Amino acid sequence: MTAALRAEVAGVYRDLGRLGLNTGSSGNVSARTRHGMVITPTGASAETIDAKSIVAMRLDGEVRKGKAPSSEWPMHAAIYAADPRAGAIVHTHADACTALACLNEGLPAFHYMIAAFGGADVRCAPYVTFGTPELAAAAAEAIAGRTACLLANHGMIVHGPTPRAALRAAVALETLCRQYLLARAAGMVRLLTDAEMDAAMRRFESYAAGKG
Repeated sequence: MTAALRAEVAGVYRDLGRLGLNTGSSGNVSARTRHGMVITPTGASAETIDAKSIVAMRLDGEVRKGKAPSSEWPMHAAIYAADPRAGAIVHTHADACTALACLNEGLPAFHYMIAAFGGADVRCAPYVTFGTPELAAAAAEAIAGRTACLLANHGMIVHGPTPRAALRAAVALETLCRQYLLARAAGMVRLLTDAEMDAAMRRFESYAAGKG
């Protein structure tokens, strides 16, 4: 099972490069395991990563198998510890997400699909130096009750039940951030009301329950 999970994590990381959500060695992917998590290694790139290079580790930082994990492992560990729904995590420096994060703004309720991330907006965590426990704490707070958040002057992070689901969430968030920035460039964006977003979230809950 863990071997298959390592292969899936490596495949998702390669897909992030193929889809243009990652460049070079930026970004990272992880998945929860019984003993902690498996995560992409430090310095990985879409061209070099494979299942054998994925690092198995505990959430306290102890490496169980592999070499050095991504420097952002504390952020992944903090989210796993805080939210039992998180089965896999994708962190990227995707263009539109990062552009909005560099404005130190979250993604507001401009489109009903925001509700797919668990609330009426996607929050933006304040800027903190990468790879630090302080960033891990800020990200865990910003994503609480949601499945995504932006990271000021840095990028974005999302979680889902599986690596593939987290990848789909990352693509969706990047798409929404790009659409929001395009709309802002064209004029004043009309935001949905609380009542409209509540209705959208109820619809998403119905779909999740198989009643939609």
